[in-house]
Amino acid sequence: QMQLVESGGGLVQAGGSLRLSCAASERTGSTYCMGWFRQAPGKEREIVGSISRNGVRTYYADSVKGRFTISRDNAKNTVYLQMSSLTPEDTAVYYCAAALAGSFRVATTPDEYAHWGQGTQVTVSS
Repeated sequence: QMQLVESGGGLVQAGGSLRLSCAASERTGSTYCMGWFRQAPGKEREIVGSISRNGVRTYYADSVKGRFTISRDNAKNTVYLQMSSLTPEDTAVYYCAAALAGSFRVATTPDEYAHWGQGTQVTVSS
């Protein structure tokens, strides 16, 4: 059973930066597209970004484009989300997810992701 564990969440002031990590229990580089989603209170879960299994293609939601960067280290079976210029609107529980996809595909919808982490809370204060 694939397991994903997020870490790195916490409280940060507006304008600050934070890096989230997602550690997978099995090899991901040759098999999975990896994605980050977030869910704020009263809101639906939304895509933040995704990265193809070979790491060469990425996708970002318009709300985070230019501020967030997704990357992966397949040797460590770990995916990262570097967040900069944070605002209170970024406050949410952030989830890591894994999807089966082609080598260059970046899955962007929750239904495409078969495995999910437990989430990590990110709170941005003003």
